[in-house]
Amino acid sequence: MSLIEDLNWRHAVKAYDSTKKVSEKDVNKILEAARLAPTSSGLQPFRVIVVENQELKEKMVKGALNPEVMRDCSQVLVFAAWDSYSNEKIDKVYDHHTDVRDLPRGRFSSYTDKIKEIYGAQTPEEHFAHTARQTYIALGLAMAQAAELKVDSTPAEGFSNDVVDEILGLRELGLKSVTLLYLGYRDIENDYLSHMKKVRIPMEEFIIRK
Repeated sequence: MSLIEDLNWRHAVKAYDSTKKVSEKDVNKILEAARLAPTSSGLQPFRVIVVENQELKEKMVKGALNPEVMRDCSQVLVFAAWDSYSNEKIDKVYDHHTDVRDLPRGRFSSYTDKIKEIYGAQTPEEHFAHTARQTYIALGLAMAQAAELKVDSTPAEGFSNDVVDEILGLRELGLKSVTLLYLGYRDIENDYLSHMKKVRIPMEEFIIRK
């Protein structure tokens, strides 16, 4: 199937079959799609936490807008962004870039000095607003890869960030949760969207050409 066909197939599933689990092989492909996502300055300022332990999911449920979806899905992917930028974080990423490319460390210092200056003039709140936006690119690619594999998914912002951050110990890692992605297989009888046509605004209204 083509990407367009895959995207027409997928929808935000509202009920999962708790007896069906997504294979580790397929989960890893979805994670790889997220890992390969482009990010500002190539910094990859977020991490993806995979939650498949049912006890952990049950603890997170109390902060979920759709608790049954979280409870019954196969895995919960938590997209968590850096809480702030720092010179040390930037240097670590670019040291990795130069090491992988067999280049001397500091090869990109003229560029990294510039972005350090930019971020140095910003507040931690501005940093997080920027890092959080990066997660949505990876989220989209993860959903597209899931659709290609015929793995159902549901993106979610309807949850308590504080609950998830505390349960997963994200603060200690310098991270804050941004979005969730539920993975699994739809319960066709109880997922009401399975029986409905996909609806989007018409192309002629969606696209504005100048």
